[in-house]
Amino acid sequence: MIDLRDQTHCPTLEEVGELVRNGVFEKFCAVIKETYKTKEKIEFSSCSWERGWNIKFRKSGKNLCTIYPRESCFTVLVVVGNKEREAVEAMLPQCSLQVREIYDETKEENGQRWLMIPVEDEDSVYEDVLHLIEIRRKGGRSRE
Repeated sequence: MIDLRDQTHCPTLEEVGELVRNGVFEKFCAVIKETYKTKEKIEFSSCSWERGWNIKFRKSGKNLCTIYPRESCFTVLVVVGNKEREAVEAMLPQCSLQVREIYDETKEENGQRWLMIPVEDEDSVYEDVLHLIEIRRKGGRSRE
């Protein structure tokens, strides 16, 4: 099994999937890749906040999300900036309690909230994360 803190070995997406051992991870990555016609970029982060390998999905120079893998689950980072704030706050009442709490508890810095959302199942949190990414991709315009 891979060690996410071993900077000498860049894991493949498949190796990360073996570590996560949760089919939701593979499905989530496939949905992002297919929906936005993008590929993953696996990078090593040396920051003290979340040191180790992570997976970034970018489109047109914009970071859609970053995935921090763990055993049996993963966390998705979605940045909500000034452009996205209005659309995100409009969708929050329909979001899961967990996503609403994460949004409310995340401090805004420099006009951004860095939402770290744990995903374990294909449930309302999973759907909320996909909707947040959609808003991020459209630069603040919601699906409606």
